[in-house]
Amino acid sequence: MSANVAEKFRKGVKPQDFIQGMTKNQEAFQDWYQKFSWESEEDRQFFASLRHRDDLRCLILAADWCGDVVRNVPVVLRALEETEMPVEIMIMEEHLDLMDQFLTMGGRAIPVVIFADTGGHVLAKWGPRPKHVQAVMTAFKEQNPDRTAPDYEEKIKVARAEMLAQYGEGTGYQQVIVKELREVLSSI
Repeated sequence: MSANVAEKFRKGVKPQDFIQGMTKNQEAFQDWYQKFSWESEEDRQFFASLRHRDDLRCLILAADWCGDVVRNVPVVLRALEETEMPVEIMIMEEHLDLMDQFLTMGGRAIPVVIFADTGGHVLAKWGPRPKHVQAVMTAFKEQNPDRTAPDYEEKIKVARAEMLAQYGEGTGYQQVIVKELREVLSSI
């Protein structure tokens, strides 16, 4: 990844300010945040071991209207709290230039969790959703490339319902995100 995000440092909002400023889905966001727990002490230790890495920064492209943000960002925040790395939330609509550097299958999908070094060089990214949930959307897009097709809206509703089913009812998906973030951070 050759992108550089240095000019975005200190242009975002602190996670707490983002949560307090939410005009949509704040309660659901806080609920997922409160429900988080470490199921694996080994995972928690891995994230804690990154505290000595003062070279890492995290920018999270997000918006309060997005269901994937409401489910996934609380988990990312809780995991990254263990690392003590600086984290900023970049409101998508205010940072479209950044968003357009991190498209998913050519589209703007959030959240995007961007890990960079202090010079702003992007080291890795995660998002917009766990791989097994994203697989549903990937398959949908491959099978339905024409957004103007008469049955597109109907079919995307089915895909979204399937993605919701993939998340499941409880907090199990949160451990999947923890494992995926661990993989991403282990690679840098």
